[in-house]
Amino acid sequence: MAGRITQNFIDDLISRTDIVELIDSQVKLKKKGGGYRARCPFHNGNNDSSFSVSDKQQFYHCFNCGASGNALTFVMEYEGLEFVDAIETLAGQLGLEVPRET
Repeated sequence: MAGRITQNFIDDLISRTDIVELIDSQVKLKKKGGGYRARCPFHNGNNDSSFSVSDKQQFYHCFNCGASGNALTFVMEYEGLEFVDAIETLAGQLGLEVPRET
């Protein structure tokens, strides 16, 4: 589909997505302190708590490999999707249609 996706829609999509729920559906998270931890899905480390997810900040970070970002970057990296495909994936999970500028 042609046309740009507005930044407002992208920002709204990210804010509507619960990053803990999104990541936990792919990588089993464990509640630890004020956030969640898991083995990082982006490298082959053996540390079960190197990957941190913050529900308050809606952000993830690996203290070993440095992978970090929001719900959109997680989908891009984890599923190997391009930017627009990741937006469409997240929007589909929320039952939203991606609006395009004409």
